[in-house]
Amino acid sequence: MTLRPRDGQVFRFDAGALCLELLLTGGPGPVAAQYEVLDRPEGLQEWVRDSRLAPGLDVTVSPEELVAVREARDALSRLALARAQGEPLPAGDVDVLNAAAARVPLVTRIAPDGTRVWAPGATGSALLGTVARDAVELFTGPYADRVRVCGADDCALLFADTSRPGRRRWCSMERCGNRHKARAHRARAQAEGS
Repeated sequence: MTLRPRDGQVFRFDAGALCLELLLTGGPGPVAAQYEVLDRPEGLQEWVRDSRLAPGLDVTVSPEELVAVREARDALSRLALARAQGEPLPAGDVDVLNAAAARVPLVTRIAPDGTRVWAPGATGSALLGTVARDAVELFTGPYADRVRVCGADDCALLFADTSRPGRRRWCSMERCGNRHKARAHRARAQAEGS
């Protein structure tokens, strides 16, 4: 996804999983709340267009479904942070995620030209089921112990490290990785100059 933080720097971010991309829509706490877009159905629809879901998905979202998506997103945020910090998963949040995963997911079809298309009638509930199932796969699969928080002191983005060696530290080398390298270079240059 392409992120556009308030500081004006645009950069690419790979969350490693669809469910972690949903965390970019805001969430609990004062920092995440600044980025809240799930206060209206159009915010969720915009996220769908920018997410790793295949193009062409048209989702109809009711106010009740939007509340459910926000509740699951907030639970997912706490679960991902617990996983990243090596802490036990909060039981109440596990229950919220499991209830969301029990929903019927989005449906795909094969078009006459052999491409994948979305079945008509996609709802916020089906979207939630799809995202929650992705979270279950992440938290129980091979990358469960690779959920990380960006290593920068001033960044809290969560991602799944899907790299082969499993040593990813930054949300993006374009942003936090380069800023870290630049600071380290300045510190070395200053130390050598002293």
